[in-house]
Amino acid sequence: MISSIDEHIANIRPTLPSSVRLIAVSKQVPAEMIRLAYNAGIRDFGESRIQEAASKQAQLQDLSDITWHLIGHLQSNKAKKALELFEWIHSVDNLKLAQRLNQLAQQLGVSPKVCLQVKILPDPQKSGWTVPELLADLGELNQCQFLQIQGLMTIPPLGLTEAEILNVFNSTYDLAKQIQLQNLPNIQMRELSMGMSGDYQLAVQAGATMVRLGTILFGDRH
Repeated sequence: MISSIDEHIANIRPTLPSSVRLIAVSKQVPAEMIRLAYNAGIRDFGESRIQEAASKQAQLQDLSDITWHLIGHLQSNKAKKALELFEWIHSVDNLKLAQRLNQLAQQLGVSPKVCLQVKILPDPQKSGWTVPELLADLGELNQCQFLQIQGLMTIPPLGLTEAEILNVFNSTYDLAKQIQLQNLPNIQMRELSMGMSGDYQLAVQAGATMVRLGTILFGDRH
């Protein structure tokens, strides 16, 4: 197992430009495997569930330079805990959640980095803004001054061809450019969190700055 994580990381590194941040998706992966990935040079880890992340962070607190990313759907009632545990939240998927995080960030004295989750194509399985909804909410999102809005996150629907997936990623890139042109002082579009184990090379091709890789690093989880 040890050598395989090392090997997987060694194989993937050359496929990523140095400008792309590799986030190891460690949900359902035990703390000792995260430690192995850390020893192989990974510093960014993505978790989906608050409780699971809290337990692992407690076991790994000696690794003080890990950056933890929340990549799963976040319910409003867990927003405070998310801000205590995560430096990055990739899955801010509606205005109400953004406003709640902003209010709590002010109270807690933190300034989390967030990505806005957008659905380029309709997808009943995913949460997120549609493109028109996001464009309509930008004015109010710009008022969320305690959040560091860094960019967009997207997940293509299942069952697309490679060309269709690439199109989703390219459209996300174009949307980020369109938002950047509005020059909103509290909204940056530096980051594009897109691409997972099956499609990350297409995402990189389209301009991803962060890829979220789980299976390809840690193997299948049950």
